[in-house]
Amino acid sequence: MKKILISGATGLVGKKIARKLFERGYQVEILVRSKPQNSDFRSYEWNYEKKFLEGGALDNTYIFIHLAGASISKRWTKTYKEEVYKSRVDSAQFIFEEMQKRKIYPEAVISSSAAGIYGQTTSQQIFTENDQHANDFLGNVCKDWEEKAFQFQELGSRVVCVRTSTVLSEKGGALEVLKKPIELNVGAALGTGDQYFPWIQIDDLVNIYVKAVEDVSMNGAYNASAPDFINNRELTRKIASHLGKKLWLPNIPKFIIKTVLGEMSVLALEGSRISSNKIENAGFKFQYNNLDAALSDVIN
Repeated sequence: MKKILISGATGLVGKKIARKLFERGYQVEILVRSKPQNSDFRSYEWNYEKKFLEGGALDNTYIFIHLAGASISKRWTKTYKEEVYKSRVDSAQFIFEEMQKRKIYPEAVISSSAAGIYGQTTSQQIFTENDQHANDFLGNVCKDWEEKAFQFQELGSRVVCVRTSTVLSEKGGALEVLKKPIELNVGAALGTGDQYFPWIQIDDLVNIYVKAVEDVSMNGAYNASAPDFINNRELTRKIASHLGKKLWLPNIPKFIIKTVLGEMSVLALEGSRISSNKIENAGFKFQYNNLDAALSDVIN
């Protein structure tokens, strides 16, 4: 069996990717900060900050999938922003150096990235993989994150960066946060409500990773974002409809959201459309290509 090594495999998306690849016959092994009591997969401890990697972790790696990274949904203090950056960028650099040192040459390296590379802004532009990164916090994090991924080309690896939009899943993640006020009958659109909300259903995202593993023609960056363009107002209304709830409050003013969330408020108040053309032209078919279908699955 071909070995696939995954960092961040204990997260929401990582668990599903690991399980799907295992079911497809791959030998899945994972990098962890501490050994789990129960795991279906062989695990190796690592700590990029202390430059520690358990022996044997990289041996015979056919494909490395890099999903590790601190959540961006905690308040963006200066210290936490550094953690967000280092957990993605420095961890990738550490694995690259270890592979280089140990003469490990994976066939492919598939790295998570984010649609945040285009910046947290609301515009009429539909962003494609050819657009430049934004000069803001997330834009710069993603730029450096991808640069570290593309370093693996020096080892002869095919490199794919998956620029992920907000992931909708049946439990946990963004939808849990979005649903809660609506379930409590205090839901409302945020700010103007005109900001776009790029999204992807979790099973489609998992299948993009599977395609990146198995389709050797895939190289470079790909947007992982559903082709349905929805703004915050429509999103809120549709979630309420699927929950059988009514919206009666006016939009929540920007200043309140900025007071509560600080700099992180841009995640709620800004957003642009993200093109799915490149991944679709590569032959990928979205199972959930509109928001109603996705919400029917993850809510109902």
